[in-house]
Amino acid sequence: MVNLKEAERIGVSIDPDLLERFDEKIKEKMYTNRSEAIRDLIRNFLIENDIEKKGEVIGSLTLIYKHEVEGVSKKLVRLQHRAKSEVISSMHMHLDEDLCMEVLAIKGEANDIKKMSDKLTSSRGVKHGKLFLSSTDNVF
Repeated sequence: MVNLKEAERIGVSIDPDLLERFDEKIKEKMYTNRSEAIRDLIRNFLIENDIEKKGEVIGSLTLIYKHEVEGVSKKLVRLQHRAKSEVISSMHMHLDEDLCMEVLAIKGEANDIKKMSDKLTSSRGVKHGKLFLSSTDNVF
């Protein structure tokens, strides 16, 4: 929560069409006002910048894969064991007869996490992978 006594007011010029689209998104995402949405955008921008500096990160990797593809389950487990210092925890779910979802909680150096994520996501049988990262420091 922002301490309004310490907050600084700024002015921003925005094209009316852009502002209209932004207001629609604010309403859709249920922000109470523009300031809250803008603060979130700035935080996300700064966190992504921190991540690009190759520091320590924390996050999750979600994988959707066809479990019947020969060797995919074993390969994913083997790669996770190799990255045991980065993989904090994992959760496995059966989505239907063909698909599984694996969610990994991860922590470590950004480069190591990205390499591990690329190896897992590009494995044969993986249909989709999504990496979410956040900074462990300066989460505003």
